[in-house]
Amino acid sequence: MSKKKGTAPRRRMAGAVMAFFFLAFLLLAVRDRSTTGWILCVAVPGIIFLGTYLLPHVFPGDDLLLSLTNFLCALGVLVLYVTNPAYARHQATAYAVGVGCMIFCAYMIRAVRSWRTPVLLLLPLSLVLLALPLLFSDEINGARNWLSVGSISFQPSEVTKVSLVLILSWFMSRRKMFPWLFFTVACLLLLMLQKDLGTALIYYCVTLILYWVSSGNVAVTGLGLAGGAATAYLGYRMFSHVRTRVAIWINPWSNFEGAGYQVVQGLMALASGGLFGVGLGLGTPTAIPVYESDFIFAVICEQFGLIFGICVLLMYVALIWRGATVAIAARHSFYGLLAMACAALLGIQTFIIIGGVLKLIPLTGVTMPFVSYGGTSLISSMCLIGFIQGVASINEDDLAEDRRIAMLDRG
Repeated sequence: MSKKKGTAPRRRMAGAVMAFFFLAFLLLAVRDRSTTGWILCVAVPGIIFLGTYLLPHVFPGDDLLLSLTNFLCALGVLVLYVTNPAYARHQATAYAVGVGCMIFCAYMIRAVRSWRTPVLLLLPLSLVLLALPLLFSDEINGARNWLSVGSISFQPSEVTKVSLVLILSWFMSRRKMFPWLFFTVACLLLLMLQKDLGTALIYYCVTLILYWVSSGNVAVTGLGLAGGAATAYLGYRMFSHVRTRVAIWINPWSNFEGAGYQVVQGLMALASGGLFGVGLGLGTPTAIPVYESDFIFAVICEQFGLIFGICVLLMYVALIWRGATVAIAARHSFYGLLAMACAALLGIQTFIIIGGVLKLIPLTGVTMPFVSYGGTSLISSMCLIGFIQGVASINEDDLAEDRRIAMLDRG
């Protein structure tokens, strides 16, 4: 009976999301007479269907988390379509792959009984992968964090995020400090050498949060915060592009035709959208440099309005809160830390990019999870959701076992 009660709301929520994006792509396809629009009109709702229905039929999961994740992914495809249909095609493909990776990661959490060997293998492999851009990539926007294999380009730091949460969670759950500390320091050094300070900040904050959650040591956590502040100042002194970004953050209008142009255009897009937006497919989103990744939130607010933008922010809050709730409900330290690490990473990354767009903090070159253009980023974020879903399903199994034992005791 409880299963039927839980299934009906999930179906209604997923159906509403599918209908929203079907109609949005349908209107755009009719307007543009675009083959891509007609394909996405069917493909995106189909991926949403798979993402919200397939996993719960394989094993228990968190329905709200699935709905929020799929809505954000589909929103990214929609916004990219109205600016660049080629981006939308690539993003939809990555979205489909991401759903498969999410289900696979959730299954792995349930299936793998001992993570010792996988973690010990991931540690050196992740460091080697993270070091490759230093040897085989060129500097882009002040950083060397891309790797090209044939026609495919990706960021190894995005792939390593998946390893990071597993390695930190496993070693911290077993109170083994040296391995995770060595891994984190090595990652941070490599990211500093690549000048990828935004990703380094994410890695550092996730490690610090997870250490505090696992140990409760306020003094050492405070020292970590102080050390992070000192490192940030060092990065400011060492790298000219960091000093430029701070100067732009303080006053982008001082050089609005040069270094401050991107921030100024983003703020103008936020203002021009007003409360209700200029309308889907209208406005001038492509006037913002790197609108497809760094400033996609500004594009969303211009198209749909600030009220819709606030709703998107609330979706991220709900998603992160849900992940933390799953972590708190876990009965095994590894699973609890893993879910908390995934929620913390997504939350920190969301704050860094949206805070930069809104001029709350200096802008850094990270992506908005699930929404920004970038296959590697989208797939890695879906893997993190898969880990949370796997932990949520184990929690459901534990509750079902408790109910079974309670019924036996009453009998």
